[in-house]
Amino acid sequence: MTEIQWEEPFCGEGNSCFRIGTDEDGNAYIAVVGQEDRFITDTRDALRTMIRDIKAGRADHLLR
Repeated sequence: MTEIQWEEPFCGEGNSCFRIGTDEDGNAYIAVVGQEDRFITDTRDALRTMIRDIKAGRADHLLR
């Protein structure tokens, strides 16, 4: 397995802290802080698209 370079944690309101990481193969990872051994992964392009869609409000229905 390639080495994941984790970013500093991102913490929203409350205890929701996540980390985003990347590897040399162009993959992106998301994990809960302290549980970096249990992550979801996809390409950097997929992560970029997801973040842009969230910013554009395409996930707002999940907040209701």
